[in-house]
Amino acid sequence: MKGLLDDGARRLYREIVARGGRVPYREALARDPDATRRLIDLGLLVHPFDTDESLTAVSPRAVGARLSSELRTEAGRRLAEAERAPARLEPLVQAFDARGRRADRTTVVRHIDGMEEIRHRLQQIESEAREEMLALQPGGARPRQFLQESLDRTREHLAAGIATRTVYQPGALADPPTTAYAADVTDLGERIRVLDEPFTRLLVFDRKVAVVPAATDNTSAAFVEDPVLVALLVERFERDWARATVVDWHARAGRPRETGVPPELTDLLAAGLTQKAIASRLGLSERTVAAHIARLREQHGAETLFQLGWLMRGGA
Repeated sequence: MKGLLDDGARRLYREIVARGGRVPYREALARDPDATRRLIDLGLLVHPFDTDESLTAVSPRAVGARLSSELRTEAGRRLAEAERAPARLEPLVQAFDARGRRADRTTVVRHIDGMEEIRHRLQQIESEAREEMLALQPGGARPRQFLQESLDRTREHLAAGIATRTVYQPGALADPPTTAYAADVTDLGERIRVLDEPFTRLLVFDRKVAVVPAATDNTSAAFVEDPVLVALLVERFERDWARATVVDWHARAGRPRETGVPPELTDLLAAGLTQKAIASRLGLSERTVAAHIARLREQHGAETLFQLGWLMRGGA
């Protein structure tokens, strides 16, 4: 039923109706075979008798009622399938979780060797993240062959409501593909700062799993799940994040722009109104207000809405 009728099928049906509603089957096929088959499939053209070699046009009203009924039935079936899907996958969920529990009984730090194995495990952990991803990425330019893939994954994460923060080193500022990538992901909502100090690579997912290098060439990684160790690594990230510098990635990428934040919004922030109240006052959606606030927080280096409001009031 997808697409129902294209222009060719509509045109052919109108021509047949204009001719009295009947046409030889072979003539219709010669006229437009695809349109003819589509009209027959939908039931708008029928063979009145098995032996009849002509086609008869029937009322679109009756066909529409039938198609509507079929679509409602199909929608109900799909809705029922959607509700049953989690239960059908539950045995696989249990098997996957049991694998994790078996690993937990032996160690809270799991070492994985080989870049392919490391990437495989990282993909599994990313797929389970629901709230936050933190990253310390030392070095300069990001690997160009992975930038598009990383952009696509970041878009999915942010669309799912996963907050993402990353720290680069100054060398990233001198690489055009990296600055262009940073401008793209900050548009989506990721926050990226630059720290002019040595630091080691670190990834943290939902503050439950941390990943650190276990070899200088990054061919081995340690996956840490002990809550105490993860908390220490998160503390390390937050310490570096607080010292890192806010960067206008759009200007670095050669595309400076206005923030687009209404001046009235900054006034309401300074007055201490909540995001919901600001949206109501300005007649904007909460999502639009949240995007404006995210840009202001990044621009001013504010960690919380309260801190941003304080800065809007001229706090130092």
